[in-house]
Amino acid sequence: MTEKKRILVTGGTGFTGSHLVKRLIADGHDVVVVDNQEGYFYQEIKDLGAEITIGSVTDRDLMFKLAEGCDLIQHLAAAFRKINLPKEVYWNVNVEGTRYLLEAAQHHNVERFVYCSTCGVHGNVDNPPANEQAPITPADYYQYTKYEGEKVAQEFIKQGLKVSIVRPAAIYGPGDPERWVMLFKNSASGRFPMFGDGKATYHPLYIDNLVDALVLAGEKEEAIGQTYLIGDAKYYELNDLVKATGKTMGIDVQIMHLPFWPIRAVSVVVEAACKPFKISPPIFPRRVDWFRQVRAFDISKAQKELGYAPKVDLETGLKRTYEWYIANGYVQK
Repeated sequence: MTEKKRILVTGGTGFTGSHLVKRLIADGHDVVVVDNQEGYFYQEIKDLGAEITIGSVTDRDLMFKLAEGCDLIQHLAAAFRKINLPKEVYWNVNVEGTRYLLEAAQHHNVERFVYCSTCGVHGNVDNPPANEQAPITPADYYQYTKYEGEKVAQEFIKQGLKVSIVRPAAIYGPGDPERWVMLFKNSASGRFPMFGDGKATYHPLYIDNLVDALVLAGEKEEAIGQTYLIGDAKYYELNDLVKATGKTMGIDVQIMHLPFWPIRAVSVVVEAACKPFKISPPIFPRRVDWFRQVRAFDISKAQKELGYAPKVDLETGLKRTYEWYIANGYVQK
């Protein structure tokens, strides 16, 4: 039986946070949640017993209040990639908000702290698979500020705070209407437009596997002061990923290879045209770059030190995700 703890989860009503909250409550812990919006799973985790506060990690006083009496902080909240979001929002949430929480943890003698970063701090992987020592080359301001948040965490590690850093790969699963839904939608007709040769790699991370890793990072002594890349057991070429998605739907998807650079050029123009009007462009460079970016990671450090073992494979994860999309109207069967 796991020792009962009081755990603060930031970003706890979001996709990743809500799955973690449900696991922690199922394990018998008291869970305190803070998020800047109610989110899809708000009522579900509230009914399970989570203590929820709607607020921002940029509110230093609130972070100090919520951290009091906690044994562990799981810091998942982040300003994520949104078009036309000012840079100061990313900085204030991902860097200053992280600092406030670490200060609060230090002040209240919180036993453990887990900071959820992103594999994106490594940018495009030139020599796959990348391990934790691979070059830090963030490709956008979100990734840059997440790494700046890691730097803040390292400051507190040097001061003796028991902090662990997790860099998840591409998270997906039931409850997330964004990450994989376009793959299903674009494969549904049986013909998938692939810009480029489709040989770029993508490293999926099923949500339950990530939750396993976050729990281990908050429990294992070996995790203190360490950074871990977390992904599923395998990474895939985009061509294989599309085929696997189609197979989940019972469709033999035919991949149509199209030139990459024309669509990339169009995406730049479209984003620039939409920016003055503060509207989200239908295509933009970051989305198009999915077709060429290499994402492939070595998860052996987490396997060796944490005992991390991704239990859900791609076939099972896609099936569960597809069923959720169908049930919630994101994809038509």
